[in-house]
Amino acid sequence: MECLPEYDCHCHILPGLDDGAADLEESLFLCRWLVSKGYREAVCTSHSTFLYRNTEESVAKAASDLQRELDEKGISLRLIPSLEYRLVPQTWPRKRLLPWKGNHILIELPLRTPEKMLPMVPEDEIRKLVEAGYQPVLAHPERYLWATPGDYDRWHDAGALFQRNLGSREGFYGSPAQMRARYLLEKGYYSFLGTDLHSRRYAEAFDTLLKF
Repeated sequence: MECLPEYDCHCHILPGLDDGAADLEESLFLCRWLVSKGYREAVCTSHSTFLYRNTEESVAKAASDLQRELDEKGISLRLIPSLEYRLVPQTWPRKRLLPWKGNHILIELPLRTPEKMLPMVPEDEIRKLVEAGYQPVLAHPERYLWATPGDYDRWHDAGALFQRNLGSREGFYGSPAQMRARYLLEKGYYSFLGTDLHSRRYAEAFDTLLKF
């Protein structure tokens, strides 16, 4: 069984903003699930991509609205609004960022086609964030199946902290991601564990896979 932290640094539980919770009912289910696993805080990292043009203002309002519902229903989960910023030229860089835990920013690379980042270079963007006073956190590096060990070293050396997804070590995202997760664990590169919770299906799969 995973040793879970008290706060989830990566989840998609705000209703209707991206490919996460579809509506308020599903959001409430996911929030109750997080509380049942011991979470007390959740960083709501809605996607910031070419497809999902979420803004800092829109996620802050959505988090505030959902927090009101949680408080009214006695669901003891504190929501922290933020974004999962994808490093592609269409949406990056941003004039304004919404960090969590002081200066942490969750960044994501393309899962399948690294050419979508061109002409940007991930380690250069990571260094720029560090120089600007932010702490970049790289979301689920085990899922970038195009990445080489040298890529992981460069991103880590540039100043990124790595965040592993819940269930990746056990095969939730397939055997290639599982092998990479175990490699990065052996390297000692992970600093955070996030659920990357999107839907009721995720929660039910975690219950079965991780035997909560």
